[in-house]
Amino acid sequence: MPTKAASNRPEDLAARLGEVSGVAKGEALLKALREVKNQIIGNKTKKRRFLYLGAVPKIVSVLAAADSDGGDPAIIVQAVAAIGSFACGVEDGVRAVVEAGAVPHLIRILSYPNEKVIDAGARSLRMIFQSKLAPKYDILQNKNMVFLLSLLNSDNENATELAVRIIAHSCDNNDEQNALRDAGVLQRLAQLLEGSLNQRVASLGSIAAIIRNNREVAMTFASIENGKALSALTELIHDRYPRTRYLACMCLIAIGQLSSYACDLQTKTNLLLVLVELLEDSGEVGDDSPFALLDIITDNEELQLQAITINVLEKLCNYLEKSPIPLRRLEGILLALAEFCSKSETCRCQLISPQFLNIIVDALKNESTGVRIAACTCIRNISRSVKNLCAGRLSNERVIVPLVRLLNDTSNSVQEATLGAICNLAVDFTSQKSALVKYGGLPLLVQLSKSIVPMLRLKSLCALRNLMFIANRIGKENIISELTIPELASLICDSEHLVQEQAMALVSNLIHGCVDFIRLVFAEDGLIINAVIRQLKNDSATQVCIQGMLLLCNIAAGDESHKDAVLGYLMPSKTEGSNSLMIRFLQSKDQFLRTAAMWCVLNLTDPDSVNSPLRVRKLQEEGILFQIKTMVNDPWLDCKYRVRKVLEQCMVTQSTRCEAQVGCS
Repeated sequence: MPTKAASNRPEDLAARLGEVSGVAKGEALLKALREVKNQIIGNKTKKRRFLYLGAVPKIVSVLAAADSDGGDPAIIVQAVAAIGSFACGVEDGVRAVVEAGAVPHLIRILSYPNEKVIDAGARSLRMIFQSKLAPKYDILQNKNMVFLLSLLNSDNENATELAVRIIAHSCDNNDEQNALRDAGVLQRLAQLLEGSLNQRVASLGSIAAIIRNNREVAMTFASIENGKALSALTELIHDRYPRTRYLACMCLIAIGQLSSYACDLQTKTNLLLVLVELLEDSGEVGDDSPFALLDIITDNEELQLQAITINVLEKLCNYLEKSPIPLRRLEGILLALAEFCSKSETCRCQLISPQFLNIIVDALKNESTGVRIAACTCIRNISRSVKNLCAGRLSNERVIVPLVRLLNDTSNSVQEATLGAICNLAVDFTSQKSALVKYGGLPLLVQLSKSIVPMLRLKSLCALRNLMFIANRIGKENIISELTIPELASLICDSEHLVQEQAMALVSNLIHGCVDFIRLVFAEDGLIINAVIRQLKNDSATQVCIQGMLLLCNIAAGDESHKDAVLGYLMPSKTEGSNSLMIRFLQSKDQFLRTAAMWCVLNLTDPDSVNSPLRVRKLQEEGILFQIKTMVNDPWLDCKYRVRKVLEQCMVTQSTRCEAQVGCS
């Protein structure tokens, strides 16, 4: 009777691997390994099925047994090939291979006395090190560096490519970058730029990793053979393969930003054109290229103008009209457009057209967190245009409503980006303020001002401060009804200096130009004013003190009782001796703090105020006027002008007082 053939179902194959792995011998094991490998090559469904059945640990056990006793090379090759196939294109496969401990065994068999085994091991490791899940290789260990160099200089192309991928994956700090440079790795990588496609691509990735944020290493590479390596990179941006062009662009951008070997304008122009062209690539290169474009134009106004000249902005805008756009690519394009709009009014005007603004607004509702953030950043930079804000192009329901909704987003980063946009929309333009309040923005801003996330507290206060700026009485009452006096006092005493500063600025805008609102500063037993004075006395950050003095200056612009109250707070108490807040600020090295203090004195010494003579006398008795007289030649022009104005007012006040005394006699 004929024997029954063994089943090749995944369940049966996985079981057979377990049965024969103990002895790690025989034709049955070889057949099982080969069958597993053949079934999973190019078949992600089968890979996941075998992963679920626990095939990877069993195959690694076969490899470990063969590694320890010098087993059959054919079995080792099949086991290694299967491991590499699991790691190819499936991150769960890489994770399973790494967790099963395959990498140390694979590295050891690279020293095996069999070329086929070495080649299979190199290919398998190469696939693993293409993934971010691969373990980091300790380059700084001497034995590891020696081994890496032996691979890099090997005649085996797979071994060489493996070394290059290990470098790209594991080199992530200056010490490792410098060690690789000192070992001569850059020169070898420059040679590999003339090798096969795989070697060129891998070498470009390693070069980018080694020179990243390291000026000295970047200059070393740029000077190899009097710039020959740099010229090779410049040629590769025109290579026929998109991945090669993209990586060559990345290397040139990094070198140009770090070294004195800056690319000329023509090369930079070519980089811009290549990166925009790469948007058409359907894969990862097309997704990454807008971020490279963003990298090269950020804070480079000259290059941004050049990009506009060669129609880069127009091409990006036109690409937005395509549908669908991969999410990462859409995010990168929006961020690049936002950067163009950060300085260029021309770009803002182009994006404000309904054709493109509607696309950006739709992106506010996108499922991707990154896309929503990028869209908010676009609107923030478009709204830097006073022309656009005055025209009310951003104050309509279509723009404001989705922004207000994003204040409730589950992502703190999205909320932060949204607040950045709303801060600009709220600046000094009544229609935008009305729209934000109308569509429910105010209570959400107040709610975020109480967030446990410092940046959300800060940016929500910035938005509220801008809403408060030159707002009418009803607008201010709406805000103060939502954000109570105890909450304001608490924010003034926040643990973050930047939050303290914005809270004081908000109160300054509240009371600015409206005497009736000054009473709120003294309400509830002076919660707000006491919080401000406490911060000023606590040697707070300079910017906090500046805002505190500007707030006191606005209070001192009120009636007589307000001016007298401010002077009382600024005068030293008996326990403080002669340590006057005012003198300390007038003697500050910070010109803005000195100027803020002078503005406050200017309001306290207003000649038209009834009690000004008494206040001037107190300022004189406390030595404050003497200090001011020493500042008549202050190096800061604005402060110098205020000093002279204060002295003039004091002279007028004192002469008026003398005339009054003569009249009485």
